[in-house]
Amino acid sequence: MNVGLNLIYLVPGETGGMETYARELIPALVRERPDLAITCFINREAHEAEPGPWSELGRVVVVPVRARRRVEWVRGEQYFLPRLAARAGVDLVHSLASTAPVWGSFRRVVTILDLIYRIYPEAHAGLRSRAMGVLVPSAARRSHRIIAPSSSTRNDLVHLLKISPAKIDVAPLGVGRSFTSPSDESELRARHRLDGRAVVLTASAKRPHKNLVRLLDALALIPPERRPVLVLPGYATDHEKALREHAARLDLTADTRFLGWISAPDLEGFYRLASCFVFPSLYEGFGLPVLEAMARGLPVASSDRSALAEVTGGAARTFDPERPEAIAEAIEDLLSDRALAGRLRAAGLEQARRFTWGSTALATARSYELALGLHDR
Repeated sequence: MNVGLNLIYLVPGETGGMETYARELIPALVRERPDLAITCFINREAHEAEPGPWSELGRVVVVPVRARRRVEWVRGEQYFLPRLAARAGVDLVHSLASTAPVWGSFRRVVTILDLIYRIYPEAHAGLRSRAMGVLVPSAARRSHRIIAPSSSTRNDLVHLLKISPAKIDVAPLGVGRSFTSPSDESELRARHRLDGRAVVLTASAKRPHKNLVRLLDALALIPPERRPVLVLPGYATDHEKALREHAARLDLTADTRFLGWISAPDLEGFYRLASCFVFPSLYEGFGLPVLEAMARGLPVASSDRSALAEVTGGAARTFDPERPEAIAEAIEDLLSDRALAGRLRAAGLEQARRFTWGSTALATARSYELALGLHDR
């Protein structure tokens, strides 16, 4: 089976969880299904960046677009990709980022990670939200199979886009088992002026639906004498300016660290030194940051919305993300109750073991086979 992977969206270092998905899925497919021949369709930015699994583990075809411009991404996907895929002789194209070519002589599989554009349209700028409102439903209708990362996203596809559940395969994401060596804790603390204070870590893009405004409100509710430092890595967006201004209004400048995109060793270092991980998102198609924190033994406080309950599986201290006082209470519980934190560390590690990229790869390959009619469900 010759499988083409549509990675035209992927600008290394700038695409968050969708990049993690590609980085982990490709080697897992090679490992679990060595019978697959993989062709990776990448943009010019990925071609010019440091090598990744898309350039090391399969045949590479460079699509002549720069995906930082959304119009170029769409042109590459809808105009160039069908022609290049036919020339490459692929049997099937799997698009990993919710949009996909709507025509071609090959079978089509699309992973729709979430329907954020429908549920929280303010998460994207106006033009992008309108574009997603056209491209995602078109991909869902014209693809032969749809992969959803959670039952929650599958239900959204059924109820919001009116897709038959028989067309949707659920393939939960995984978590890596080998972690980068962490930066030195004392050096990291000194560099970011953390002193000996407790650290609460959150990791996400700075977008409205991530609910970081209410997380800041929650931090302000914790009395200064026991308030932790909130560390917020994650690539910057236009929303970050509003978050910084909100933190300043709440007199939290000394209690927050907006770090932007950080190196893998630094992120591992923060996982190592943090007392807990908090994730207040209003909507997730899966919730990979929660899983990654649990896999590293951090006790987790998490929103109880959308797919997050599937990921946490009772192994996190959950809260109503629309109530800052509930978020603050959850953080304080994990900082003050050592027995609770210890139980959640152990439970989180056990829960994370249930999610492997090998399982994701096998479920994905089965979706390919269903799309090609190689067996029935």
